[in-house]
Amino acid sequence: MCGNLVKKGNLGSPLILYNRTASRAQQLAQELGNCSVANSPSEAVAGADIIFTCLTDDHAVLELFRQLLDNDVTGKLFVNCSTTQPATSDDLATMVEKKGAGVVTMPGKFGVQDLLIVRQSRARIGRGVIDFSNEAHGKASLLKVIGNVFIVNMIETVAEGLVLAEKSNLGMENLHKFIQAIFPGPFALYSQRMISGDYYNREEPVVSIDMARHLAGEVLALAAASGTKLNAYENGYKHMEMVRSHAGAKGDISGIYGAVRQESGLAYENLKQE
Repeated sequence: MCGNLVKKGNLGSPLILYNRTASRAQQLAQELGNCSVANSPSEAVAGADIIFTCLTDDHAVLELFRQLLDNDVTGKLFVNCSTTQPATSDDLATMVEKKGAGVVTMPGKFGVQDLLIVRQSRARIGRGVIDFSNEAHGKASLLKVIGNVFIVNMIETVAEGLVLAEKSNLGMENLHKFIQAIFPGPFALYSQRMISGDYYNREEPVVSIDMARHLAGEVLALAAASGTKLNAYENGYKHMEMVRSHAGAKGDISGIYGAVRQESGLAYENLKQE
């Protein structure tokens, strides 16, 4: 997203970055160019007209905005890219608007490229836009939560298929070629991550298992409240718990493949020597 803003956003001044881990912001600034790094969220907001935020959960979002809204934010536009509960998005919009600022609810990040789910905005930072301009802010968040059902079930499908291909002697590479031909994009991306061993060999996860489990809990709570049974998704959640047990906080959501392997009598790590 930052890369697209720098390349396509027609910025009049450098993009201001802030991350709780300063080294990450500094590294990204070096990679992208035309960026500066702020020392605090308040410093970043003070120097910007449009502020994009992306945090891990509802508590973190509300805590940050309570801090930011203690300052004069009149006329600024906040774009919240965090995945939150619909009610949180609605409450946040009320908080921001009372301070004389605008707000866009824009959760996204599905698959290989960004799909933006937008309430009150037009954007150039992703592949596509689903516009909720005339509906409550929470509708954008609701779609992101439900969209996670498709992501987890996709990962489950790829993982199960690869394990079956290995155990039936078809071969993972042959199935991977099929996936590339018929299901390019995120299916092929996750297939490659699995067969290459990337799902357990990373220093830091692409999608941390703790974040995935947190969002899964929100999905399952929504399903329970609406009287919906999500059998396949519940199986995915069970595998997430197995990933957390095996890999700890460094586990990645693609480790679901390792969990399926374990259930099928194989080692969690597919490339480690016995």
